Amino acid sequence: MADPWVALSAIAMTTETLRIGPMVTPLARRRAQKVARETVTLDHLSGGRLTMGAGLGDPADLGPFGEVVEPRERARLLDESLDRLDGFWRGGFHPLPVQRPRIPVWVAASWPHRRPVRRAARWDGLFPIGLPGPEELAVLAEEVAQAREDEGHFDLVVEVPPGAGVQRWAAAGATWVLTSFDPQPPESVVREVIEAGP
Repeated sequence: MADPWVALSAIAMTTETLRIGPMVTPLARRRAQKVARETVTLDHLSGGRLTMGAGLGDPADLGPFGEVVEPRERARLLDESLDRLDGFWRGGFHPLPVQRPRIPVWVAASWPHRRPVRRAARWDGLFPIGLPGPEELAVLAEEVAQAREDEGHFDLVVEVPPGAGVQRWAAAGATWVLTSFDPQPPESVVREVIEAGP
């Protein structure tokens, strides 16, 4: 698979309106100051079209490299890194991101775990992984609404296979419905999805 930051930079430079972002960056294994530089650079290259996707990461991808695999420790490191990113983006270094007061953050949560939902409620969006269906999304939407401290915009992001309908997801509260492709999909399949539109 391609490196997401290099690929997103290429996408940022060849598009004008497409919103871009990684799904999902396991911040527990990254240095916050490095991610801050990467995200601010990408935010500038894209003209303010970046959304930062963050989460714990898959332990199977972390363990072989000596990374932290214990879930509570990864969660602690994720929270710490998100707070540090927020500080960098709000003036901890320059240049500042194009987007103010900071780059939007969507936080991943594996269904049916609830602590990540409360974490996501502090940020700008929730990306539930392994969600069985729209009914469960409606339950999460209610939980997020109760946990949020402000009335600002909040995204509920779901992932569906190519060709899946989005109406039931939208009715359940999804603000973004992403198409999930295999790691190396045929170009024709990707083009077909893009041309079909929402």
